[in-house]
Amino acid sequence: MSDLNALLPVLIVLTSLVPGLIIFSLREDQVRLRIGLNLAGVALKVLLVGLMLLGVNQGIEFRFAVPFLPGGGLVLQGDALSLQFVSLSTILWLATTFYAIGYLENSPLRSRFFGYFSLCVSATVGLALAGNLVTFLLFYELLTLATFPLVVHRGTAKSLQAGRVYLAYTLGGGTLVLMGVALLHAVAGSPDFIPGGYLDHLVEENRLTLTVAFALLIAGLGVKAALIPLHGWLPRAMVAPAPVSALLHAVAVVKAGAFGIFRVVYDVYGAEPVQALGLNGPLLALAASTILYGSVMALRQQELKKRLAFSTVSQVSYITMGVALMGPIAAVGALVHLVHQGLMKVTLFYCAGNFAETLGIHNVREMNGIGKRMPWTMTAFTVGALGMIGVPPVAGFLSKWYLGLGALEVGADWVLLVLVGSSLLNAAYFLPLVYRGWFSRPTAAWPTEQRLGGGLPGLRETHWMLLLPALFTALLSLLAGILAGAVFSPLGWSELIIEREFAL
Repeated sequence: MSDLNALLPVLIVLTSLVPGLIIFSLREDQVRLRIGLNLAGVALKVLLVGLMLLGVNQGIEFRFAVPFLPGGGLVLQGDALSLQFVSLSTILWLATTFYAIGYLENSPLRSRFFGYFSLCVSATVGLALAGNLVTFLLFYELLTLATFPLVVHRGTAKSLQAGRVYLAYTLGGGTLVLMGVALLHAVAGSPDFIPGGYLDHLVEENRLTLTVAFALLIAGLGVKAALIPLHGWLPRAMVAPAPVSALLHAVAVVKAGAFGIFRVVYDVYGAEPVQALGLNGPLLALAASTILYGSVMALRQQELKKRLAFSTVSQVSYITMGVALMGPIAAVGALVHLVHQGLMKVTLFYCAGNFAETLGIHNVREMNGIGKRMPWTMTAFTVGALGMIGVPPVAGFLSKWYLGLGALEVGADWVLLVLVGSSLLNAAYFLPLVYRGWFSRPTAAWPTEQRLGGGLPGLRETHWMLLLPALFTALLSLLAGILAGAVFSPLGWSELIIEREFAL
């Protein structure tokens, strides 16, 4: 393996870490330099991730390791699974950077914000590239520390209270992950993640230890994945600025938890040991309960961002459900939903931020006729909403289709009822928003009618840097469904991952 192949995972982490550290030292009036550093880091990361995608597709190994603990070093590796998450993180960092620049154009403390924003992306990418549990734990905790300042960025009493709740949940979850990692390390060390896991030979002699460690890991990861009853931090964190909400829900935090659950089940334990220990049944029941609970709670919310937050509680658990079904088709559904949900949910949060910044809209009842005032933003919102319901050709349809087929494959027919029930609830809380926006009579005066500078010619929309990211991710949500048969589509890449995980 060449030195460049070994260094590439490190360079991908550094492309956001180094600009972030420099940005902390910039004055507020050094706008062009701050924007240049952000965009240069994004561009370089896109290039390096593209090179690694091509290499992994050809079977090239990317691995960097340094000694750390006996039986477990610090390892960064690029495999097909890690590249799925890294690619999502990179694309959404690009879009959210543009969005945040426009959103925070006249705000204070922008250097602090973009510094922690870059650290958050670095932690997320490091977590995705982690080659063993020890490295995963390190970046998992760094992610908590990097996102906390973003949650409390506004500095209001409400945001500080939300930050304390967030920190209590996530540090508690991190402690549980630490305990689970330590328990497994004592039994088996911390070798590299491998498809099929590395604990199968230890099951008979260590059933209790492995069961307890699994429970600790799932509980700790379940905090960030917002599994009930560990989801309480997520709706409260909606006081954060819209770019932060988009980042938390689409990739940085909730996906880190769901991604970690996939790693633990398939690349630490393995499908057969999990089933032999009887651990997949409770995990499946927990995921199904979270899906229905989140949907019901979303239906009850009148604040737009809270409705989207509870929708995330529900939607992210599709990933956990696909993992817990323990079949290759369901696992494809889980992995492809990791990407699809990120694209659709970030679109919805961009649009919610546009509504709030341009018209002061925060509640559902204020959305009447907004499609006539902000047609492009409402179009993007509609694409995201229909995708969440599962309407083709938006990508969300594919996720639910594969999860349904996967449930039938393993004989868990009752999961179809969960999917149908959840889709009906999705329709119940999203379609009224779409109807209000396009077909209800416009409100006489929105709470804070304004036109932001930089709007597109001839349109009373919003700043172009707020509008284009929403249109971009909405388009990706459509293309991921329409071009699902392409090799490098999220579906095609997910099938590649599962071929390697299940040795098909």
